[in-house]
Amino acid sequence: MKEEIVDNIEHSDGSGLQGQFKTWFLDYASYVILERAVPAIEDGLKPVQRRILHAMKQMDDGRLHKVANIVGQTMSYHPHGDMSIRDALVNMGQKDLLIDTQGNWGNVETGDDAAASRYIEARLSKFALEVAFNAKTTEWALSYDGRNNEPVTLPMKFPLLLAHGAEGIAVGLSTKILPHNFCELIDASIKYLKGKKFELFPDFQTGGMIDVADYNQGKRGGKVKVRAHIEEADKKTLLIKSVPYGVTTDQMIESIVKANDQGKIKIKKVTDNTAANVEIQVDLAAGISSDITIDALYKFTNCEISISPNACVIVEQKPRFLTVQDLLKISVDNTKDLLQKELEIKLAELNEKWHYTSLEKIFFEEKIYKELEKKHDTWDKVIAAIDKAFDPFKKKLKRDVTREDILKLTEKPVRRIYRLDIDELNEQIKGLESEIKGVKHDLAHLVEYAITYFENLLKKFGKGRERKTEIKQFEIIEAKHVTIANTKLYADRSGGFIGTGLKKDELLFECSDLDDIIVFTKRGIMKVIKISDKTFVGKDIIHVAVFLKGDERTTYNMIYADGKTGVSYAKRFNVTGITRDKVYDLTKGDEKSKVHYFTVNPNGEAEVVKIILSPNSSARIKELDFYFEELAIKGRSSMGNQVSKYAIKSVKFKEAGRATLSGKKLWFDDKFGRLNTDEKGGYLGMFEPADQLLVIYSDGHYEITDQEMTQKFDPEKVLLIERYDSERIVTAVYADMKQLQFNVKRFKIETTTLRNKFLFIKEGDGNYLECVTTSAEPVLQVQSGRGDQVHSAKFKLAKVTDVMGWKAVGAKLTDFTKSVVMEWVETKDSESPQQELF
Repeated sequence: MKEEIVDNIEHSDGSGLQGQFKTWFLDYASYVILERAVPAIEDGLKPVQRRILHAMKQMDDGRLHKVANIVGQTMSYHPHGDMSIRDALVNMGQKDLLIDTQGNWGNVETGDDAAASRYIEARLSKFALEVAFNAKTTEWALSYDGRNNEPVTLPMKFPLLLAHGAEGIAVGLSTKILPHNFCELIDASIKYLKGKKFELFPDFQTGGMIDVADYNQGKRGGKVKVRAHIEEADKKTLLIKSVPYGVTTDQMIESIVKANDQGKIKIKKVTDNTAANVEIQVDLAAGISSDITIDALYKFTNCEISISPNACVIVEQKPRFLTVQDLLKISVDNTKDLLQKELEIKLAELNEKWHYTSLEKIFFEEKIYKELEKKHDTWDKVIAAIDKAFDPFKKKLKRDVTREDILKLTEKPVRRIYRLDIDELNEQIKGLESEIKGVKHDLAHLVEYAITYFENLLKKFGKGRERKTEIKQFEIIEAKHVTIANTKLYADRSGGFIGTGLKKDELLFECSDLDDIIVFTKRGIMKVIKISDKTFVGKDIIHVAVFLKGDERTTYNMIYADGKTGVSYAKRFNVTGITRDKVYDLTKGDEKSKVHYFTVNPNGEAEVVKIILSPNSSARIKELDFYFEELAIKGRSSMGNQVSKYAIKSVKFKEAGRATLSGKKLWFDDKFGRLNTDEKGGYLGMFEPADQLLVIYSDGHYEITDQEMTQKFDPEKVLLIERYDSERIVTAVYADMKQLQFNVKRFKIETTTLRNKFLFIKEGDGNYLECVTTSAEPVLQVQSGRGDQVHSAKFKLAKVTDVMGWKAVGAKLTDFTKSVVMEWVETKDSESPQQELF
């Protein structure tokens, strides 16, 4: 018996148990892929969505229906339970395109579910009725129980799949198509029909920002980054004003709390103020930078997520992976074919109507109806007589006269013989011929007809469907640059250990667990290590700090004695790059070498030290001053310059020296709003350590700030950023929307508070800064009017108004019009007849 079972299992022709399992699994996989998880290319719908829409069309009477009733109607076509239907219906309703809703349908931003099916109502939208249904062009099939017909696919005349998006997991594959903007899809459809190139990028109901640099047309392997909008309410409060696609406010808050618990960010409190719009308030801990916290929120929480699209659809009963451009082209081609079918059906109907109306006119006008009054033996002979009477006119008709045509005519009332009725029939025929001509023209110019169709869709339904997600390029945020000091570092200097677990020893400083630590010892050894609980680095530690890779400004000044010869050397060096955990000997290499003097100088400062030689030495002068500024900065492996061949007793600091490095070159990256030394963006100049920056914004605020590289500015609002000079005069022109005029003012900055914004234009709704400069002799060219009425003038603003206080309103420059264009003139232009110089 056992052997028979084994034999049965091992049959490979499908008759055995193994073969049956294989067949069943393939059947199941095919069913899940085709019938549940993956949408069809023709209408962009999964079967449950298609059946819901079909059921709603059957129920449609213009009024709202209880969702419970819609679910019940759909169950006639969908054999998978009411909850799957209800969930799919709610999902479509929340997308606000095909379905009009009433009641509590949940919230995709907060994750709140919709109310029970008996409390909420729905109906097909006008848009759905226009683009998704036409019984004459629909292919039908029997429902699962054979009692009803259902559509194989709906005749969708719109790229719904790209507008709605789709997500599903099947057996062995999945699909994830991101939603796109309604108006942009129609614009792209029109461009495709015109033979022009087009681009498509995702757009989400939840808004936010998206980086599409790696979208890869929605193919497998591509990705997009999505960010929430974060605003700085003040230096201690941040407001998160949106959530990324697929993230709820609860998930957002949970990720922020988790990051805080892990020490990656430091906040005091997070509060959900979401009502009609998303607002999550983040209160910062004391002394924490808002700019760094914003970056950390993007790096460590759900304020930024990455989404990998995977455009898989069913094409000819098979799953295929396509690009979003492919999907749009296929949809537009399908729409064009459907429009052609509708036109052909309409043409056939018009021809049929023209044929019958023409028959009716001939029947009464030529008195063929009198054949009914003649005596014929049978009804068939009457029909034959009428048919024969039509013989002289058949050439005028577009098809043969059938028995059904004649029978239909005999049922007409005889009152149609009146002249007024004949005239009415002539008008009908003329109107039908005009319509037929129009349909034939549309068929002959199908592309233009399709373009007009899409333009009408945009005109009728595009209002209020503008892009919600801002397309931006995101800068790469490195974790180590934004992680706050979340751990304490201790040192056992004599024993040579550092780590976070040495809590009984000396506390050095707080740092991030992502930082690298640089260590120097009395022996002249340097080492860079990762933070750990306890690490041996070498006895007699003299300096420990966070290592900054690529730092070309921090300079180390050192005097050491060579253990072999006793000769002392001085050296200055930078540490820009290292191999972690490698031991670097900064001396000549002898084990008895030791460091006499060591300092760390952030801007290459070169101090003066007093060197005291050993009293037992034979040197005649036993005290001397040494000037580090006389040494060049070299590599860490350099031997250094000889200081003394005699033994040194001690080296003491005598006098601070000046910085030996030139100022730091700064650039402003106007793409990401960052200061940098990497030559990205506009060059700001050479900055000394004490130099400050003046930043002026389009909303009329100015700010004095330092050179801290972690600062972030809104590049779209920055009108001017430069080295701050308190003696420079700021010249600004701003719009006063209440008085409908442009005002000009000139003033000196009188405040000294750093990183605090001050409003220097007149306060009022809509007021904004048009242009600003710190030029000593500013000349502004103003152009107004359009076409032949353009008027251009130059203003020497130093003569137009005097220097005033920074809070002053200023003087009127010109009336406000939207056509005004202003720009600063750097050089004196030759005056033309149309220009005046004031």
